Amino acid sequence: MAAPAFCNSCLAEPRNPTLRFCLTSCGHVFCEVCLQKGKKDECSVCRSACRTLVLSKEVSPDIQSLFMQVDGLCKKYSKEISQVSEFQEKYRKRLLTHHKQKIAKLEESLKKVTQQMQQIQCMKPPEKTTPLPFSSTSRNPFSIPSRKQNAYSSYSLHSSRPSTSET
Repeated sequence: MAAPAFCNSCLAEPRNPTLRFCLTSCGHVFCEVCLQKGKKDECSVCRSACRTLVLSKEVSPDIQSLFMQVDGLCKKYSKEISQVSEFQEKYRKRLLTHHKQKIAKLEESLKKVTQQMQQIQCMKPPEKTTPLPFSSTSRNPFSIPSRKQNAYSSYSLHSSRPSTSET
């Protein structure tokens, strides 16, 4: 353990290889002498209920990192972060390449279908247009206009002669 560790009660450092140190679940470090002086399952500093873990080289890397120098910790995690970043970048590139290929295939299919539709339209004979039925708002050109609409309403549309009432 690179960072200095010391007992939170007597301030002893782990220089004596026979003296063991423990870490409590509340985050305090004690030598085994001070730990035995206190109450079992209670922290001597904060008086909270706690569990203890003997500090050794066999503890988990997470616990070991609590006692590492910050610069060493930064180097370690910087390397891990770089590896993760490189992996994710390669993954994103593969995914992007896949989607670009898929888009290219879809665009090619669309182009072929568009060409086929144009060929079919060129082969079809022109459609006959049928007159649309008159709507209620359109005026029928064959109906006789009312007197209000036309001053020449006395003339018949079917005859080229004036009506008898005008002669």
